[in-house]
Amino acid sequence: MKKYEYIVIIFVLLLASCANRGAGPQGGPRDTIAPVVLEEYPKNGTLLFKEKEVTILFDEYIQLDDVQKNVLISPPQQNPPEVKAVGKKVSVVFQEDLLDSTTYTIDFGSAICDYNEKTPLTGYVLSFSTGNHIDSLSISGYVYDASTLSPVADVLVGIHQNLEDSALSTLPFTRITRTNPEGGFTIYNIRPGSYRIYALNDVSRDFLYQPGEGLAFCDSMVTPSFELQEEVDTIWRDTLGLDVMTGDTLFTRLVDSVYTHIVTRFYPDSLVLWYFEEAKQRHYFQGVRREEQHAFSLVFAAPQDSLPVIRALRPSEVDSLKSDSVWVNFLDYSLLQVSKNQDTITYWMTDSMAIRMDSIYLQMQYKVTDSLYNLVPRTDTVLAVYRHPRLSEKARVAYEEKKRARMLELKSNASSKFEIYDTIRVYSPYPLAEVVDSLFCLQQKVDTLWKPMNFTIAGMDSLAMRLDIIASLLPENSYVLRIDSAACRDIYGACNDSLDFKLRLKSKMDYASLRVKMVHWDSRARIQLLNEKDVVVREALAKEDGVLFDYLAPTAFFLRLYIDEDGDGKWTTGDWQTKRQAEPIYYYPKKLKLRANWDFEEMFDHLAQPRWSSRPKALQKKQDKNQNKR
Repeated sequence: MKKYEYIVIIFVLLLASCANRGAGPQGGPRDTIAPVVLEEYPKNGTLLFKEKEVTILFDEYIQLDDVQKNVLISPPQQNPPEVKAVGKKVSVVFQEDLLDSTTYTIDFGSAICDYNEKTPLTGYVLSFSTGNHIDSLSISGYVYDASTLSPVADVLVGIHQNLEDSALSTLPFTRITRTNPEGGFTIYNIRPGSYRIYALNDVSRDFLYQPGEGLAFCDSMVTPSFELQEEVDTIWRDTLGLDVMTGDTLFTRLVDSVYTHIVTRFYPDSLVLWYFEEAKQRHYFQGVRREEQHAFSLVFAAPQDSLPVIRALRPSEVDSLKSDSVWVNFLDYSLLQVSKNQDTITYWMTDSMAIRMDSIYLQMQYKVTDSLYNLVPRTDTVLAVYRHPRLSEKARVAYEEKKRARMLELKSNASSKFEIYDTIRVYSPYPLAEVVDSLFCLQQKVDTLWKPMNFTIAGMDSLAMRLDIIASLLPENSYVLRIDSAACRDIYGACNDSLDFKLRLKSKMDYASLRVKMVHWDSRARIQLLNEKDVVVREALAKEDGVLFDYLAPTAFFLRLYIDEDGDGKWTTGDWQTKRQAEPIYYYPKKLKLRANWDFEEMFDHLAQPRWSSRPKALQKKQDKNQNKR
C-alpha cells in the first residue's frame, strides 16, 4: 500500500507543477540593447576602396526596417544599392560603379534592428573613400516650417557643388541626409568648397526637385569650415565642513586638477532653413455634379482666374445617331452661380424642357497645368447626366407628390449663439425670384411685449440666395425675426412657410477686449488672433498705437504676426521660380487667457527671440499630436 501512496503523491505534485504557470522559464526581461557592430568591411575610414559590396557583422541576429526610407547613401545613387540582412550580417551591394576620389557615406538611420524585439541601432554611419583621403567637413542645422515654425521631420537635405539654380531640377545632390524628429540634420564627409543647400520633400524619390514638392533653400552659398578649439576640463573634489552658525554640514567644492584638450568644431553648425509648400496647385477639371434635375455644377481642382468658355452641344454633334428633337440650349434658360474662390460653377436651369433633358452635352474651354505648372488651354466635351432614383410605382407617385408640394426652406444664423457684432442673415437653398419686404418683421422684446423696429434688407448676392437684415441691435436684448408665408419665392415657384427666428444678444460685460502693440512697429505687419487649435479667428493691420480686438469670448488665445512684404493683405508662401522666401511669421510666446469684462493690453516684441523658438509650447504639443496621428 505504501508503494501506491508514494505514486499518488508524486502524481499530485506533478499536476500542481503543471498548473502553476508561473513556474519555469518566463522569457526574461525585454531586450532593449541595440545590435553591436563586430566587424566592418571595409572598416570605417578605409581609403582606396574599389569594390562594390560592403558587409557589416553584428553580435546577434538582425533584421532591416524600411530600407528605402531609412538608408541614405552619399553621393546619392540613381540605381539604389541592394541592402539586405542574412543572419547576423548586413550587406550593401552597389548597382553603379563607384566614382573615383570620392568619399562614400552610408547612413543606416534606424534600419538595423535586433531580430526579436526590433530594437533599432540608431546613428550608425559607415564612411570610406575611393581616393587617398576622407573628406571630413560637415554642415549642421535645422529645418522649420515657414507657416507654423514647427520642426520639419523626415525631409531630405542636400547640397549641390554646382551653384546654378537649374542644378536642383537637373542634377542629383552631391551629398544628402535626412532631418530627425526635431528637424535637425548633419551632412557629413564634405570636401572643401562652396555649396548651395536645400531641403526637399522628395516625393518622387529621384533626388531632384519636381514642381509641387515642398522645399527650403538658403539665399546665400554655404562654405563649410572647421576650427580647432581648446577646451578646459576641471575635476572637482567635495569636502565636508561645518557651519559654525547653524551646526549644519556643508559641502565645499575644491579644484583638484585642470587640464585642456583640443576639439574640432565644424561650421556652419546652426543653419536654419525655412520649408514651404508653393501656392502652385494642379489645375484640372474634377467632374460634373448633377444631384438634382434642375441644376448641375462644374467642379475644378483649383480656383480659376477666368471662367471657362461654355458652348451647349446638340446630341447629334456628339453622336450622329442621337436625335435633336427635344433639345434646347440650356444656356438660354440658366442662371449662373460662381463660388467665392471660383472653383465651382453652377447652372440653375429655369426652362422645363431644359430641365427634362437627362443628358446635357457641352463643350468647355478652360486651363490646366502641365508638368511644369504652366497653365495651358484645353477643350473637353462634358456630359451632365441626371439619374432618376429607382423607385416602385407607389414610391414614385409619392416622390412626385412631395416635389409638387415642396416648400422653400429658409434658414438663418439668428440663434442663441448669435454674437453682438454679427449681422442677421437669411439663407435660401435656391435662387430667389421674389422677396416681399413687407412680409418680414423684426421685433424687439420690451418688458413683456414684442415691438416692431426699423430694418432694411440688403447685402443680397447675385442670385438672392442670402439676405442681410440690417438693424441696430442692442446688447442684453431679445429679438425675433418673423417671416410670413410666401415672403420669398424661388425660381421654381416654391414659397416659404411662416417662420420665427429668435435671438438674444449678450451683455458687453460677457466679452473681453485685447489691444496689441508692437515694440518694434512695422507698417507691413499684420497681427493675427488664434484659437487653441492654431486657427485664425481675427486679423488686422498693425497700427503704431496698437490694434484693438473687441468682443472676444473669455477664453484662451494666441498671437501671431507676419510681415506682409508684398502688401496683398494675406500671408504669402515662398516661390522657387522667383527665389522668394515665404513671408516671415512670428509668434507671441505665451498663451493669453482672457476674462469677461476685462480689457487686456499686450506688448508684442517679435524680435526678442529667434522666430523659430517663439512658437508657444501649448501649440507645439498640439502639433506633435497631429504628427503622431499622421
